[in-house]
Amino acid sequence: MEDKSKLESIISELSTKHSDFSQDLTTYLEGFLHAKQLTYWDYINTDALLNLQIQRTEYPDEMVFITYHQINELIFKMILWEIDQVATSKEISTNFFIQKIMRVSRYFDMLSNSFEIMSKGMSPEQYNKFRLALSPASGFQSFQYRLIEFASTELINLIDIRFRKTIDRNTSFEHAFNHLYWQAAGKDHKTGKKSRLLINFEKKYKERFITFMKVYNTKNLWSIFKGLDLADQKNSELINVMRHLDYTVNITWVMAHYKAAKYYIESSIGDSKSTGGSDWQKYMHPKYQKRIFFPELWSEDEIKNWGKNV
Repeated sequence: MEDKSKLESIISELSTKHSDFSQDLTTYLEGFLHAKQLTYWDYINTDALLNLQIQRTEYPDEMVFITYHQINELIFKMILWEIDQVATSKEISTNFFIQKIMRVSRYFDMLSNSFEIMSKGMSPEQYNKFRLALSPASGFQSFQYRLIEFASTELINLIDIRFRKTIDRNTSFEHAFNHLYWQAAGKDHKTGKKSRLLINFEKKYKERFITFMKVYNTKNLWSIFKGLDLADQKNSELINVMRHLDYTVNITWVMAHYKAAKYYIESSIGDSKSTGGSDWQKYMHPKYQKRIFFPELWSEDEIKNWGKNV
């Protein structure tokens, strides 16, 4: 009797739900008679997922490189999913904010800790051969990672440190885009001419970047934090989780990537150039650009020494 009562209750709720959308419950339920039973592999799309790793060379360790970067992009998607929930929420409580920041931090902690898969998982000899077939592609061109940056902090904190004093909120988004810190890595430092790496990247994503920059100009994580009550902005737990996220993204994870690149690119077999041709050392190392999402949460001394002791 209890099971029957529960079933009747569920059917009643379904009827109400579908009548609200002018849908016929009978048709909906009859559809279940014809539907296949769901399986794990269909739900996850396992076959499609496992057929996305397409090598450009015959070196076995290229599979490690491709798969690892695809995993990174999936994690980036999850991070953006969490940030979007904060950005689109009508009311932000301190606990909700802390929860989301901690989730994003855990994703980046995992990314940081996983870099040994790259640094110890490939033969330098193989890497320095198959990477030549990847030019001018580069991890620099991760569209989602750029979105994470735009969604995390005010735009001024992503501007090349040489130009920050000349850019403010009255500056056009187009001008700001052309002076982002990573633009320098895609240009010849003598002539200012854009590399094929940067040209391809902008051709594919520039319009989407600028649209995203406009949307998140007032609802990035830092802007939302500044919109909290002053008492909430002083919440020590919130401050600590934001500092942890900032340090993890802009020092720990970056340096894990930097050290792996340094190991392979500067090995005795290879040379010091990246596949995209960028000045990767000055672009990646945090001590040069001082990429900091939440600078007001750090002391002057901490900012001055950002990335120097790693």
